[in-house]
Amino acid sequence: MKFKLFLILFVLYSQSIFSEEKKIDPNSIHKNLRCLVCQGQTISDSNSDFAQTIKLVVKDLIDEGKTEEEIYSFMSDKYGEWIVFKPELNMHNSLLWILPYIVLIFGGFFIFSLIKKRH
Repeated sequence: MKFKLFLILFVLYSQSIFSEEKKIDPNSIHKNLRCLVCQGQTISDSNSDFAQTIKLVVKDLIDEGKTEEEIYSFMSDKYGEWIVFKPELNMHNSLLWILPYIVLIFGGFFIFSLIKKRH
């Protein structure tokens, strides 16, 4: 009897764990998508028709069972990488991610060499 009760509780608990993992917060997706009309606001902050349409598209994609990555990929394919505030690191934008560090390192060496020449 105890084993059956334990088994039933385990099944119910495991289903609740797995169902919570599949939930996606649409607000976090809305805050990471840029409004192409407002060009500086997220679709969460914008009241434009475009933002309202994208919110509906995101809702439909979540209802279809898409993950956040799949939604961002869909939006990037349709509207370009610029729509995502935090784009993925890939070959096309790797220079944008690496260039600030390169400038910082070379700038540090340049300042160090200037200070060393003065003394």
